[in-house]
Amino acid sequence: MTTSNHRPRNELGEYLRVRRAAVDPERVGLPRGRRRVPGLRREEVAALAGVSVDYYTRLEQGREKHPSPQLINTLNRVLELSMDEQLHVYRLAGVDPVLSGRTGNSTSAPYLNELMDRWTMNPAFVYDDTQEILAANTLGRALHSPFMRADNFARMVFLDPAGPSFFVEWERVAIDTVGSLRQAWGKINSRHRVETIISELCAESPDFVRMWNTHAVIGKNHQRKSIHHPSVGRLTLDYLTFAIPDAHDHHLLVCDTPAGSPSEQTLKLFLEGDRRILHES
Repeated sequence: MTTSNHRPRNELGEYLRVRRAAVDPERVGLPRGRRRVPGLRREEVAALAGVSVDYYTRLEQGREKHPSPQLINTLNRVLELSMDEQLHVYRLAGVDPVLSGRTGNSTSAPYLNELMDRWTMNPAFVYDDTQEILAANTLGRALHSPFMRADNFARMVFLDPAGPSFFVEWERVAIDTVGSLRQAWGKINSRHRVETIISELCAESPDFVRMWNTHAVIGKNHQRKSIHHPSVGRLTLDYLTFAIPDAHDHHLLVCDTPAGSPSEQTLKLFLEGDRRILHES
């Protein structure tokens, strides 16, 4: 478990081991044969990446800590990593292409709050790499009213009693949340703060520990989620996430409904109806 109290000494090597175990040998042109462990052997990864077995072994064992960008590219291809997973490997190797040559602060522009407040049909939030909700518009606060503390997406999913009933596909939402935290944890500038929430969740949620140990890395761009709100019933929402250029660790989340869908009509009722939830928001 990679938390501030349980962090392995070799983060890159651990991740490479997990990912090579997930590769189907036949998919990369190798015979499956009889294997004692799943996935690829070290010598097979080394051969596919064009490096010596000794070098790759040292990389996994943490005795080689500075692989070249070219080798990282090759390993990303050999291990069939997604774009989010590739970025994670770069960060574990001490390189963050996203931040290269870029300056920024950690304060979201004030105009975002004003802009979100004008969106009367879109719940909207600003959150940071720790999943902490920094700002929300009126509809966003109303949407999350079933939660005891609507202050952190990860806590809401794993620790709040409302989480499993609010998210119709709770397991999928939960693994997406863990994957997003894992991606943020890979950022050197954010790791210390992210580890605080990871430690809290590991201490209080066995489900989080189980999912965290899968090493899933998932970026948040566009996801469709079904929720059940006690005031209006079921809603299907598109969750759209955007990076905030002026603050590299802050993100804008906007919720929308498919045009002409029953969820769009339900959201209108939610907004326009004389409901206690909106008066209290």
